[in-house]
Amino acid sequence: MEDLFDLVKFPGKRALQKNPYVNLEWALIADGVAAEEVYDVLSTPEGVDRAFKKLDTIKKDVVWWESGAQPPQLLADGQVVLATDWNGRFYNAVRVDKKPFKIIWDRQAPDWDWWAIPKGTPKLDGAYRFIAFASDAQLMADQTKYISYGPSNRDSSSMVNADVLQDLPTAPENMLTVLPNNPQFWADKGDELRERFNAWLAQ
Repeated sequence: MEDLFDLVKFPGKRALQKNPYVNLEWALIADGVAAEEVYDVLSTPEGVDRAFKKLDTIKKDVVWWESGAQPPQLLADGQVVLATDWNGRFYNAVRVDKKPFKIIWDRQAPDWDWWAIPKGTPKLDGAYRFIAFASDAQLMADQTKYISYGPSNRDSSSMVNADVLQDLPTAPENMLTVLPNNPQFWADKGDELRERFNAWLAQ
């Protein structure tokens, strides 16, 4: 992750999502903050200032993307030398389109989907059956045949094709330096940080 912010060692443009989410966390890590302390630091005004100050060091060399299809294309066209994106996009670029890209898993920030059952629903049994179906270990393993997203059911790993498993974000070796994101932090601070991020971009 530190290399993303090192314009001397790796000169050239970077492609980053046009969003403060994860970019602020990565900026702090690149500035020396331990991953487990990122949200404590980012919860303070000084921590937010520190993150934006680190982003300032590469701002002129960033191409901001808004669609997941953009980063692989920017890399393929030689417009950037490093890019962030959802892993499924890069997996397809490498496996299907045969692009000479290398996925770097350092400080990957897994995102989550959630199932919720509305309180008082008259279809409670059906909701439970659906969640059981959607989280079935074999079905989640089968899903990796179509998109390289990691199953949330740990029992799925042994059922995933070994050739695909190594390219999943949940593969053990790819989780060694994971950045556990904090959805509660972004629920509480997201609007405020997005407003500041947009103002910073406009400067």
